[in-house]
Amino acid sequence: MAYSASGLSRLAGASNLNLWAYTTTDAIAAVNSAGYFNDAANMLAVRDVILVADTNTPTTHFVTVLSNTGTVVDVSDGTAIAETDGD
Repeated sequence: MAYSASGLSRLAGASNLNLWAYTTTDAIAAVNSAGYFNDAANMLAVRDVILVADTNTPTTHFVTVLSNTGTVVDVSDGTAIAETDGD
């Protein structure tokens, strides 16, 4: 699949840091590939945090924007959020 602008929402922001939510059916391996968020290059800044929810698996990860040249965006591999319920 590919990036879908309708899945990206800004949740909060402060000086030079934004928190985003991104909902997709893409696996984290696709989302964390360099260039996945290129179409959002004008919105995403280095160090922004994106909460990625894969509705297909389902899994949730935090990724950070590592670089943004203005046309090419690269994000971190992602930190998984545990979604277990032991009771």
